[in-house]
Amino acid sequence: MALHKLDGYIQSIFLAEHTDGFMLLDGCSRPDVSLVISFIEQTLGRKKEDLKLVVVTHMHPDHAGGANLFRKLTGCKLAAANVSGQWYGGVSGTIMHWTDIALAQYVAKRKERPFSRIWYARTLSPDIKLEDGEKIPGFKEWTAHFTQGHTDRDLSLHHISSDRIYIADLIVKVKDKYFPPVPVSYPNRYKRSLEKLRQLGPKEVILAHGAETPIEMIDFDYLLQRAPNEPLTQWKVIWKNIHERLLFNMFKKKDRP
Repeated sequence: MALHKLDGYIQSIFLAEHTDGFMLLDGCSRPDVSLVISFIEQTLGRKKEDLKLVVVTHMHPDHAGGANLFRKLTGCKLAAANVSGQWYGGVSGTIMHWTDIALAQYVAKRKERPFSRIWYARTLSPDIKLEDGEKIPGFKEWTAHFTQGHTDRDLSLHHISSDRIYIADLIVKVKDKYFPPVPVSYPNRYKRSLEKLRQLGPKEVILAHGAETPIEMIDFDYLLQRAPNEPLTQWKVIWKNIHERLLFNMFKKKDRP
């Protein structure tokens, strides 16, 4: 198995190459679809139809944004956690979907990416619904683990023989430090997922926002201390930043002579 890393629109892309086909470890952002297909065809010299499976670890724009388009263009199957309902279901889910797309565009701008359409369907109908601890159909070297907390359906993908595990957004790396993601929608589940990862004890963890990292570099006690005790939403973080900026400007004006 060869694991190819590509620099995606706002996240890292990991493509597992096996003799009988490719498995994409996440659904990417919508602009990444052409990048992945071009890499398969032009760099690796294989057909786009050799992409057999795309695993969607959760429904955020940089993890599910390209999934349906991949299926349409390559005929691949989509796999996701066997969790009932849709993450972006209902009126509140629609608003959250718009918010997450807007935030993804903001991140892209911060990364100085050219503007690109990242809109995608807020619902997903996977061909394969994975259970916790299940070997991935067609790719038996890989095991799916439920690592919920960021959302209600997060997956991590463990390649047993190399002892590496792709953890999507369970942990994010910012300036050489490791933090919980935003949002943490289910704090108790999130903490249990960190403990689960620690107990699995893989040789390396692979972050969607970071890199391949030796497990000993992860300070789980620090992450557990930083993990919120109540749901931490994007709006709470946005409001906190606005509030802090307003206070900063107010005191700055007072300090002026």
